[in-house]
Amino acid sequence: MGDIAFIGGGSFGTALSIMLSKHGHKVSIWARDGNTVHDINIKRENIRYLPNITIPANVAAFSELKEAVEGSKVVALSVPSHAIREISKRVNEVIDKDAIIVSIAKGIEENSLKRLSEVIEEEIPNNPVVVLSGPSHAEEVALDIPTTVVVTSKNMEYAKQVQDIFMTNKFRVYTNDDIIGVEIGGAVKNIIALAAGISDGAGYGDNTKAALMTRGMSEIVRIGVQLGAKKETFFGLTGIGDLIVTCTSMHSRNRKAGILIGKGSTLEKACGEIGMVVEGVKACSAFYKLKENLGVPMPITDILHGVLFEKKDPKYGVYELMSRDKKDEIY
Repeated sequence: MGDIAFIGGGSFGTALSIMLSKHGHKVSIWARDGNTVHDINIKRENIRYLPNITIPANVAAFSELKEAVEGSKVVALSVPSHAIREISKRVNEVIDKDAIIVSIAKGIEENSLKRLSEVIEEEIPNNPVVVLSGPSHAEEVALDIPTTVVVTSKNMEYAKQVQDIFMTNKFRVYTNDDIIGVEIGGAVKNIIALAAGISDGAGYGDNTKAALMTRGMSEIVRIGVQLGAKKETFFGLTGIGDLIVTCTSMHSRNRKAGILIGKGSTLEKACGEIGMVVEGVKACSAFYKLKENLGVPMPITDILHGVLFEKKDPKYGVYELMSRDKKDEIY
C-alpha cells in the first residue's frame, strides 16, 4: 500500500506513479491484469501500456483493490470513462474516510450523460472529488518532459491539496474552479482529435486540420457554456491546450485511430489495432445524444457520428461540412 493509490494499470496512471515516486511518495497501483501486476513488481516496467520506461522501487502493484488503497490519502481513478461507475462502487467499499478521490479519466457517462465527477460522487458520496485534466500524454510525463495540467473541485481546498501533492518542477499544476468546463473540455476534445485523425488518414492537409480544430473549439465552447461552464476555461489548458496536443501528437490514441479509419479501416479494426480504449468513440456517442437533448449545434460531432456508427464515407462527411449554409464565424 502507498500514500497515493492509482486504480487502473494503464499508461497515464503508471506515468503519474513514476513521477510521484521520484518525488518521495510511496505509490500503489491496482490493476485487473495479473500480468501487469507481475511486470510492475518484478520487471519494474508496465510492458503493455508504457514499455521501456523503468518504474521505481517505491511503486508497488496489487491485484487486490483493498490492499492497494488501504491507508492512501489520495486515490486516483485512472480507468476508462465507461468503467468509472463500477470502479467507484468498489472503491467506496474499501477507501479510507479521509481520502481524496482524484479523477483523471476524460469523458461523460454514456447512459446517464453525467460528468464523471457526478458519477463518482454518486458512488463515493462521503469523500471529496478532485478532477485533474490538461494536455498530458503519459509517454512524456513518465520521462519528466515539462507538462502543465489543471485541477478543480467543488471544494477548491481539496484541489489545492492535490496541486501541492502533484506539482513538481517538471509537472506544473494550476487550479481552476470551473469543474464543468474542465471536464467538458477534456471530454469533447477527444471527439475533435478523432475527426482530425480521420482527416489526416484521408489525405487532407494542415488547412483542413486547422479548420477542424478551430471549429471544433467552437463546439466545445458551445456545449460547455450550455451546461454551465465558463467560456474562458476553454481558452486554457483543458480546452485549447488539450485540443492541440490530442489533435497533433502521435501519442494520441484518438488521432491514431482516426488515421486508420481515414485510410479505410473499420472502427472495430482501428480500435483493435490501437489496443487501448479510444475515448473519442464513446464521447462521440454520448455527446451526440446530449447535444440532441439540449438542441446545441455540433456539426463536426454529427458528421463523426455518421462516420463511426452509420458507415458514412469520411470524404463525403467533409463535403457536407464544407457545403453547409454560409454564416458569420462568431454567432
